[in-house]
Amino acid sequence: MKLTKKVLCVLLSVLLVATCAPFVFAAENEPFRISCAVNGSLATQRGITWYTNIDTASVVAYSDGVNEYTAEGSSAEWDGNFVHKVLLKDLEPGTTYTYKVGNGTVWSEQGTFTTDDGDDKVDFVVIADIQASNLENFEKGAAVVDKALEMYPENDLIVNLGDFTNDSTNEEWDYYDEAMADINRNTTIAPVSGNHDGLGVWNWFDNMFNLNTKESVQNLNGVNYSFDYGNIHCAVLNTNDLLSITDAQLLWLENDMNSTACDWKMVFMHKSPYTLGKDGKWPDALYLKDALVPVLDKCNVDIVMSGHDHMYLRTKTLKGDAVAEDGDGTVYVLAGTAGSKRYEIREFLQEHFMPVSYIDACVVQKDGYGNYFNGTDFDSVDENNIGGIFNHISVDGGTLVLEAYVVGDATGEAKLVDTLTITKATGENVPTFSGNNTTNELLYYVGTPLSFAKLAFYTLTNWLFKFLGMLPDLLRVYGETGTF
Repeated sequence: MKLTKKVLCVLLSVLLVATCAPFVFAAENEPFRISCAVNGSLATQRGITWYTNIDTASVVAYSDGVNEYTAEGSSAEWDGNFVHKVLLKDLEPGTTYTYKVGNGTVWSEQGTFTTDDGDDKVDFVVIADIQASNLENFEKGAAVVDKALEMYPENDLIVNLGDFTNDSTNEEWDYYDEAMADINRNTTIAPVSGNHDGLGVWNWFDNMFNLNTKESVQNLNGVNYSFDYGNIHCAVLNTNDLLSITDAQLLWLENDMNSTACDWKMVFMHKSPYTLGKDGKWPDALYLKDALVPVLDKCNVDIVMSGHDHMYLRTKTLKGDAVAEDGDGTVYVLAGTAGSKRYEIREFLQEHFMPVSYIDACVVQKDGYGNYFNGTDFDSVDENNIGGIFNHISVDGGTLVLEAYVVGDATGEAKLVDTLTITKATGENVPTFSGNNTTNELLYYVGTPLSFAKLAFYTLTNWLFKFLGMLPDLLRVYGETGTF
């Protein structure tokens, strides 16, 4: 009798294990951190990425509503998990696709994206700096994006200007995924590497998104790439390259912008050449302005959008580091933060590093005051400005409209805090560069010491004297407010 009971217990245990094993195996194969990214033409391609706990096949099943397709890719181990990347090619322009990812047996929830139809009318959302460390703050950032998509449901592209997480750890990327999973599956992302996504956390950014890296100067701490959206040519810069930018990336940008026939030109990057935020007093930001602005001027770039300093600031039209009275130049937009980590204005930077006369709009989202620039000072206060910010850009032929909204922490409602309209003649841009714009790896590393020497020379001969001139104001403000 005792033996029979023992045998029965063993049989029941085996049965229990056999019954549960498929579910355990399925859980280990369950896809997570799914994203659909810009990769080449927005009309015909998408880069899909996801993770699993164990190594499996990399398969995407997708449909245009009539036909069913599958595509396979590759996987690689990354920091204890396995990253899967699949490139969807030969898509039909102007078509909505559904897709799911998995190993051919275990599948994710369904996602969607819509390919560019190639006309001159587009709209998209731009956010920056969610930079959270816990699920609650990621969810606050996700709520700002949800509001943007609620207001602009036809939008299918989100540009994220970097600092997705605070420390770029598995735990934080899992929080990001938990909060943003539905958004990431059902829109296309154009990601920009922030300093929290690249500096000191090598290769994280490149392993989180499936991007076209063929022309990128290097992928260690970010990726630079470009794409067309309607009649806009967009370039994404990696401002972690030598702390801000190298000569190789400047050459790539100039050739890239001169190779397009699109009438509108935009640049997305994390650090900003123009800011009154806390990071605007350091050599990397100031050298970025010194090195990059001449290239942007030469290439007739219309708008540059950046993050990093966690406030909203839009310049007047600038050219040659001065206000362009004729309106022919570049508008620089510090896009604000969609997250809950917000910075105060650094008024002591005025006239030392950035003339206040350059500013057309400025909104500080910091809890407690929500200051905005009224044309003469930053002392105007509106508590409705306390919240996360998103930007919406629409282009219709020769008209571009930028709108910035604060989604109130207290109300959850979107308040329009800035708008800009630019008009231009279309059909007049003629490409002046053709050929291979891929950066030679050997030349990149040979040229890096020269780029570093230029940064060091600028720091010692230009920035240092400006910083010393600003130091009394900085110390005075620090003594009064504790703000550095």
